[in-house]
Amino acid sequence: MLVASQWRLMWWKFRKHQLAKIAGAVLILFYLVAAFCEFVAPHDPHRLNTKYIHAPPQKVRFFDADGAFHFRPFVYRHIQQRDPVTLRLSYHEDRSERFPIRFFVAGDPYTLWGWVPMQRHLIGLDNGERLFLLGADRMGRDLLSRIAYGARISLSIGLIGIAISFVLGLIMGGISGYFGGRIDDVIQRLIEFIMGIPGLPLWMTLSAALPPDWPIIRVYFGITIILAFVGWTGLARVVRGRFLALREEDFVMAARLGGARESRIIAKHMVPSFLSYIIAALTLAVPQMILGETALSFIGLGLRSPAISWGVLLQDAMNIRAVAHFPWLLLPGAFVIVAVLAFNFLGDGLRDAADPYTR
Repeated sequence: MLVASQWRLMWWKFRKHQLAKIAGAVLILFYLVAAFCEFVAPHDPHRLNTKYIHAPPQKVRFFDADGAFHFRPFVYRHIQQRDPVTLRLSYHEDRSERFPIRFFVAGDPYTLWGWVPMQRHLIGLDNGERLFLLGADRMGRDLLSRIAYGARISLSIGLIGIAISFVLGLIMGGISGYFGGRIDDVIQRLIEFIMGIPGLPLWMTLSAALPPDWPIIRVYFGITIILAFVGWTGLARVVRGRFLALREEDFVMAARLGGARESRIIAKHMVPSFLSYIIAALTLAVPQMILGETALSFIGLGLRSPAISWGVLLQDAMNIRAVAHFPWLLLPGAFVIVAVLAFNFLGDGLRDAADPYTR
């Protein structure tokens, strides 16, 4: 008689959660874009072009000005104009020539992952024409390219922060729940002190302490450590509760009587028994890391230009007048919302699957 393992039961139950599966597919797509952002981005995200300052998104078309259908989608070139009265820039389409959208087009040179020199991009136009599917910012830089590059920082900071929180929460919560006594009191008072401070002001205070002359990579890891330092407390509480419930179980007592060391009992017997709950809790905690980085960068206390993250990109949307005239500057916020919702839906699915015996 075959008996399904705990992980197989979890997978069977997770497959029934349609929204979680869709969210998982969206997150896989996002992380693929983040991993290959140099290839996905149509242009160099730092390249300035005064001809396309605040250029609106180009419309992807299948029918030309004469009404003829074209199987390959195309766009028209933007032509910049300045109103002689208001001096405001405006754009109109030059419909005299079509520019088909092609795959694997040669464009701005780049180095994939910092060491593979390449020139091919996933999509683009021929003859060096600029493609602005999501518009351009105040310096004429392609917003789609900057969003793709920003995904690498904004999404990776959540995973790295959660990895640090996982280690801290597992160690502190495990020590507190397994040994109890005075050490449990000390750790719980520390957790209560950290949780008693509002999250955003604490992030702001710690971020403001970072030296302003630090390079981008140091600021990146500094922000990650700050978010992890604040975020480990919730997981520690979960781990402590599970340890308190498991330390008197028969299989733990049997391992202790068998001469197993305390570290082996924790690592080989106790943690694997509720690892599925930890995975679900971590998945639900990733959005907090992403929102934390976005909030700090948005208010200027996190990453700063020339670094590219979704929070840095949203700084262009701080001016209500700019948003009123150029609403596409809010698109990085839409990607933040989609990523956060996807993590929440995936976490809900994993949390339900973590207890496969309930309906």
